[in-house]
Amino acid sequence: MAHLSIDKNGRAQIQFRHPSGKRHTLRLGKVAKRLGESVLFRVREIVAAIRTGQSVTAETAAWLGTVTPQLHDRLVRVGLAAPRVDVSSADIALDDFVRDYIEGRAKLRPNTVRNLKQSRRILAEHFGLTRRLREIGPGDADRFREAMIGKYSSVTAAREVKRARQFFKAALRQGLVDSNPFSDVRAGSQANAARGFFVTREMAGAVLDACPDNEWRLIFALSRFGGLRCPSETLELRWSDIDWERSRIVVRESKTKTRVIPLFDEIRSCLETAFEEARDGDLYVIQRYRSPNANLRTQLLRIISRAGLSAWPRLFHNLRASRETELANEFPIHVVCEWIGNSPDVARRHYLQVTEEHFKKATSNPTSPMHADGRTGPHAEKETAVSPAFARDTAAGVPPRGVEPRFSD
Repeated sequence: MAHLSIDKNGRAQIQFRHPSGKRHTLRLGKVAKRLGESVLFRVREIVAAIRTGQSVTAETAAWLGTVTPQLHDRLVRVGLAAPRVDVSSADIALDDFVRDYIEGRAKLRPNTVRNLKQSRRILAEHFGLTRRLREIGPGDADRFREAMIGKYSSVTAAREVKRARQFFKAALRQGLVDSNPFSDVRAGSQANAARGFFVTREMAGAVLDACPDNEWRLIFALSRFGGLRCPSETLELRWSDIDWERSRIVVRESKTKTRVIPLFDEIRSCLETAFEEARDGDLYVIQRYRSPNANLRTQLLRIISRAGLSAWPRLFHNLRASRETELANEFPIHVVCEWIGNSPDVARRHYLQVTEEHFKKATSNPTSPMHADGRTGPHAEKETAVSPAFARDTAAGVPPRGVEPRFSD
């Protein structure tokens, strides 16, 4: 924990332990106690962000961009900030800035770094390696969006526009550009209905039967019936997270954020078997495939093929989406989103699906008038009923009541 101390001469310093394990002292010089406390607050937040692998808040990022060069240099020396990019913006290339931006982020996850580097490559292919930040205007941003739409799917195009906006927003905070050229560019939706797929319980049962062992059955069940993200949340599940007595599971969304889900009946048996097979001292529920190089996707593709099924578009995401769709049929949406770990808006756009069961349920009322005679063909012409009185009067030459007799001229 970082703490502030001020000596008798009024010189303030902050002592803290860096997540790397090394102790550091950040010397502030003669400053007011209130200013020293504000710096202490920022230091604590930065240390926590580094420890948990998260990004600092927007306020702290803005604060880092406004501190004096002397204080910023001291923060760099104690490992709390990345070196500033040369503020001579006329000489800053977009590619160089994006590279420094990625390297300066505090302990991004490997997949996030990989994705940001891919976006850097796409920007470099479009704008070139030497294109300067200030040379890119709103018109260039519009043309970038059109190029992405012509080259990639709508989802990928939307993603790249949003990441470009993210990069320029960071440049704007550092004063490297006067405005964000992507601020008014409509990125579009990243939802892709064509990749939605509902994995039925029959399909899930076939896959479970085809799994090579209980650990793989548990990996699959946690995704399909627990709604866990795989591999991140599945591999982080620990035995201490299982509350057998209350039938609840603590799911670690990140190193600082968790949610609690029911211990659903569909995953209980797999968990119980895994618990019986676990060795003394095992911390994690899933022991294998913990290496960053483990490829769960490839193995799941083999299992699906062994089950005699065709792979669905998004292997693990479709499993979570199928579970959320099921739960939404039984529980209020705010409860379902709390269990799955998303928002109602994200659920609506990316998860919830209309299934065949919805149609069957909507058309299964046998008392409906349209089901009375089982008619499926066209309407048959019906004969008009004629009353006996009408037939008698007509035969006797008496005009029907309400009808005036015809007279000749």
